[in-house]
Amino acid sequence: MLLSGKTAVISGAASLRGIGLCTARLFADHGARIAILDLDEGAARNAADTLGGEGHIGLACDVTDKPACEAAVRSVLDAFGRIDVLVNNAGITQPVKFLDIAPENYDAVMDVSLRGTLYLSQAAIPAMRAQRAGSIVCMSSVSAQRGGGIFGGPHYSAAKAGVLGLAKAMAREFGPDNIRVNSVTPGLIQTDITAGRLTDTMRADILKGIPLNRLGDAADVAGVCLFLASDLSSYLTGTAIDVNGGMLIHG
Repeated sequence: MLLSGKTAVISGAASLRGIGLCTARLFADHGARIAILDLDEGAARNAADTLGGEGHIGLACDVTDKPACEAAVRSVLDAFGRIDVLVNNAGITQPVKFLDIAPENYDAVMDVSLRGTLYLSQAAIPAMRAQRAGSIVCMSSVSAQRGGGIFGGPHYSAAKAGVLGLAKAMAREFGPDNIRVNSVTPGLIQTDITAGRLTDTMRADILKGIPLNRLGDAADVAGVCLFLASDLSSYLTGTAIDVNGGMLIHG
């Protein structure tokens, strides 16, 4: 098992069809103890109860609130004594056109994806630094690379591009502490966010631009997160791995 004896914290992981919970399940299957963080504490606990193995926990955490992130990390350390992996998965999207982005739209999307990545990483890094080991996985998006997605507005693209830059900066600063920081850039993944929004016509048009000729599943992203969390990627930091079926092929 790739994560035997390790502790992983995954934000925004209570959604039943989401990337976060799928990643948590895969990590648990590989021997990790999991702390699921979500706005809804009950949902987080219920999600933790669905994982294989024992000892997993679910905690309430608003990643846009720095003290809440610090409190959640303290609870994880009290429960498990260490944090080996952090997956910054929490994020929201809004299908808003550029000229229609209101201040509240900008703040909401930026706060969860970018500020949340900052605050939760700030909370977890001191423990990783003390043990001189850790892996942080940051969830970006193909939208950051191609300047727009299917369902996300320009402010979503900007937030996810910010995640890429922040992750690279963390990788550079904390590499000497043996803390690796990498990003994942999913394409169109079938989750609760996309459920019910794709018409047959839209799906057919989208598939024309995907060489592998299928939409992604949460498991496709979870597998890459497992690779980045594990020692299989021990010499990778500051990278971004595309999980898009070839939707965007770039140099």
